Amino acid sequence: MKFLLAFDFDYTVIDENSDTWIVKCAPEEKLPIGIKSSYKKGHWTEYMGRVFIYLGDNGVKEAEMKRMMTTIPFTTGMTDLLGFIGMNKELFDCIIISDSNTVFIDWILGVGNFHRVFDEVFTNPATFSDTGYLTVQNFHDHSCVECPKNLCKRKVLEEFVDKQLQQGVNYTQIVYIGDGGNDLCPVKFLKKNDIAMPRQGYTLEKLISQMSQDLSPIECSVLVWSSGIEILSYLKILIKE
Repeated sequence: MKFLLAFDFDYTVIDENSDTWIVKCAPEEKLPIGIKSSYKKGHWTEYMGRVFIYLGDNGVKEAEMKRMMTTIPFTTGMTDLLGFIGMNKELFDCIIISDSNTVFIDWILGVGNFHRVFDEVFTNPATFSDTGYLTVQNFHDHSCVECPKNLCKRKVLEEFVDKQLQQGVNYTQIVYIGDGGNDLCPVKFLKKNDIAMPRQGYTLEKLISQMSQDLSPIECSVLVWSSGIEILSYLKILIKE
């Protein structure tokens, strides 16, 4: 018996958007209009590349960025939830699929010593250049018309589950925990025995609800959450069954 827990990161594991939090490092904690207005739908990673250039041009160094990112709050109950998963790793495989980047997630997970909880983190690769600028790339190429250019979370989930199956791991249930519009695509991949856990009041919950009203409901069960404690309660029931 083994369960797969797939987490989004921003507004799920943490209670903020890591990409917009970094703007606190900018002069007056603001971006110029030229950069703010340069975002094109589906091209967030390229936009963040311009943000990082602006920060670098203004002398914002790695240490300052790290200091700022490690003040980001975890979502209520999330540290308890991750602690529980960490103590029950024989039952749970755990992955992150996120539109953030490797540097930010690495720093934030380090705060709670949560690296050991997650088997893999799928996100946009980022690194500091020789000149001290943070650079970020798209995670992969894909042909999904519903997802942003840099990341189709369904493709990531599908490929991970297939890879595990080839290694003899067949999950009893997949639990997908997220909040955003780009979490709908992987939720559509889930089967009857799986469970989608959208955050209460956020985009994913509204999209799932809309699908039911349009008489094209998703196949899996849905359990709405507002704190990590509710997810923890569900996992405790799951491992007792």
